[in-house]
Amino acid sequence: MIVVSNSSPLISFDQLGKAELLVKLFNKVLIPPAVRQETYEVLPLPRWVEERSLSQPLSALTLRWRLGNGEREAIALALELQADFLLMDDLAGRRVAISLGLKILGTLGILLQAQKEKLIPAIKPLVEQLLAVGFHADEDLVVRVLRSAGED
Repeated sequence: MIVVSNSSPLISFDQLGKAELLVKLFNKVLIPPAVRQETYEVLPLPRWVEERSLSQPLSALTLRWRLGNGEREAIALALELQADFLLMDDLAGRRVAISLGLKILGTLGILLQAQKEKLIPAIKPLVEQLLAVGFHADEDLVVRVLRSAGED
């Protein structure tokens, strides 16, 4: 399985102290250089994260999107590698990625998947913890995710 990530899911799972869930779900997560800069700066990468440079420069189309460098590079890398999933929370980035045919999983979707695979007993406490540290999510989305988890 090829999984590319933008910064926010990596940061969110680090804030939760649950980065091991990403390893258990995906084994390895690929990131472009801009995401490495945004997320890890000069810190060593975790063993399950691999930085992968784009083989082509960002296209004019990609540069036209009103997205941050991390979102643009993550979308471009996911397209280039024909990734199974792109991990991204940013709504504008998600819209662009979906319009290009990419499958998206956000932080809440990843938590839901981890709960379905019985890697965590419940997601509500983790969602509450994320919201407490400034994670932004539409209230309706949070309700739908908790309902899907049977925790409404």
